[in-house]
Amino acid sequence: MAAEYIIIIMLIGLAAGVLSGLVGIGGGVILVPAMVYFLSYSQHQAQGTSLGVLCLPVVILGFLKYYQDAKASGTPIDVRVVLLLAAGFIVGGYFGGSLAIKIDKESLRKIFGIVLLYMGAKMIGLEKLIIQWVKGLFA
Repeated sequence: MAAEYIIIIMLIGLAAGVLSGLVGIGGGVILVPAMVYFLSYSQHQAQGTSLGVLCLPVVILGFLKYYQDAKASGTPIDVRVVLLLAAGFIVGGYFGGSLAIKIDKESLRKIFGIVLLYMGAKMIGLEKLIIQWVKGLFA
């Protein structure tokens, strides 16, 4: 692997790690688009690689920091919820991965973009405006 390629990969990982620790995002929001655009990965390769990263204990330090600080502030993280979500994530990840492989890369990329757009709009309170705009397209 060329040094430049390794540096790009490490910078993508660093950005995803910082944003994951900062706001709880990283894999789908940072890693996937970055691998598609900077590493020329297909949507399938990027999504699979992102899931592979999640298999490793790469976020444990961020989680432990949140756990300690939340506990100290009187708003503890419920580990039972973490474990139940993880169990659902495992099952859902398996079936979602099986479904994603059956979708062509361009359609998958569009689905991914729509999900990111909708979630971003929802987070900043624009989802109603976007839904009205989309409805207007088909009226």
